[in-house]
Amino acid sequence: MLTNTPTTATILIAEDEPLVRKMLSYRLQKEGFNVLQAADGKEALECLKNNVPDMVITDLMMPYHNGLEVLEYVKRSMSDIPVIILSASGQEPSVLKAFSLGADDYTVKPFSPNELMTRVRRHLKK
Repeated sequence: MLTNTPTTATILIAEDEPLVRKMLSYRLQKEGFNVLQAADGKEALECLKNNVPDMVITDLMMPYHNGLEVLEYVKRSMSDIPVIILSASGQEPSVLKAFSLGADDYTVKPFSPNELMTRVRRHLKK
């Protein structure tokens, strides 16, 4: 673990695949982060209404509300919070749409957990 990792930072994971959500949660907690979890877009938006995380990591395709809707809510309500989009689709229109709505990063599944942790730390330093 890097010594300059903000150990009190809270990260919301919005991911409908339980194994991916659990893996991310475990890895982030191991790195010293507090983790909030949402199993779909509805849970993510409810969580965001009651909490202000330091970062959001959201899947693009989820039930009820997709990751772009979560992204729009965050950027409208808490504009300085970084959002990383996770998606099985690396198609250019999806990537461009996410960035046009304010995504700070976009990672295609399957992803390297080490690379994602590097991206998380980089965005939290800004």
